[in-house]
Amino acid sequence: MSLFIDEARIFVKAGDGGNGVVSFFRAKYIPKGGPDGGDAGRGGSVVLEVDDGMRTLMDFHYHRQFKAKRGQHGQGSNKSGANGDDIILKVPSGTVVKDDDGNVMVDLIEPGERYIVARGGLGGRGNARFATPTRRSPSFAEKGEPAEERWITLELKLLADVGLVGFPNVGKSTLISRISSAKPKIAGYPFTTLTPNLGVVGLPDGRSFIAADIPGIIEGAHAGKGLGYEFLRHVERTAVIIHILDMAALEGRDPLEDYEAINRELALYNPELAARPQVVAGNKLDILGEDEKLRQVQDYMAEREIPFFGISAAVGTGVDRLLYAVADILDKAEREPVKKEKVAVTIEEHDPAEITVSRENDVWVVKGIDLERMVIMTDFENEYAVIYLQQRMKSIGVEDKLIAAGANEGDTVSIGAMVFEFYPF
Repeated sequence: MSLFIDEARIFVKAGDGGNGVVSFFRAKYIPKGGPDGGDAGRGGSVVLEVDDGMRTLMDFHYHRQFKAKRGQHGQGSNKSGANGDDIILKVPSGTVVKDDDGNVMVDLIEPGERYIVARGGLGGRGNARFATPTRRSPSFAEKGEPAEERWITLELKLLADVGLVGFPNVGKSTLISRISSAKPKIAGYPFTTLTPNLGVVGLPDGRSFIAADIPGIIEGAHAGKGLGYEFLRHVERTAVIIHILDMAALEGRDPLEDYEAINRELALYNPELAARPQVVAGNKLDILGEDEKLRQVQDYMAEREIPFFGISAAVGTGVDRLLYAVADILDKAEREPVKKEKVAVTIEEHDPAEITVSRENDVWVVKGIDLERMVIMTDFENEYAVIYLQQRMKSIGVEDKLIAAGANEGDTVSIGAMVFEFYPF
């Protein structure tokens, strides 16, 4: 089953963690108050959530940057900063999320399913957290952890909600180019369109749907004549059909005969298509000479209780009324749920406490999730904070691993973005 693709590239940034604070209790007659610097709040994350009521990625075509709030800084009197609020971005079922290198991060399927696409930074600890029996007045605190940020691509593989059908050259391509950003090839001869054109249609009231310009169906299509089966398969997957008639009859055809002929082909291909909700659009009113034929078609549709709208796809006359009517029908129609297999995504599991040492050119590269976080949250302008970091690195075995790997005093070592000379503590 061929699927259409709606795609959007967006930038997401989670909130940085707030900074812990250095503070000491101060009160009259208590000259030696202890440390009371509070912890900072965590930054908000950017979260994708499947909303079963959404059908398109249209919202992300207009708003492309999303940033969560950072955590609040800690305060004195052991007051903690508030966490930043998460940003919840609603996406349709069937949204595949890719990183900027094109790697699949997640395939979101189930309603309510969530995925953190950018994680908020941890809040720094205040100096009260570093007090020990031997370190009674710590004069340092942690900085907030920088948050994740990245460009991602949202790719939605979806079925069209609305199919535009009609004989060749009735104005299907012109209409879809007017109601959406689709740019089909348009010319004044039959069979201009050889493949379906997809357009995302957005209405001022916030509703949207997917419309597909189904290439010209001809008599005998149900039996495979022309491109028969290929085109009819696209119609079969739509919830509503817009049947477009050439009211100007520029090809010498009769609109009602065309209408009946196309519906016969649909019914012969699949009887269920005969019961599919249908709206008829009488096109090319801008060049219609006399209107007797228009009245005949209106009466014909009224007798059969089929919604009919006179339009001009070329100049836009009547198009808005047509779209609102289609959206109203879609609100009540039963739509086929998105069915697709989950993409296999391999995620490497790492122990946050694991530390590795490797040699790259003349630099010793030390890696470890917890270690790198510890380094990036250190205030290197505070000598006491640097001393504490050195002590922590020694206690978790970083020095021992460097020495065991062959590092000598004065060698260059990098941990994350930090580069320094190695001198055992």
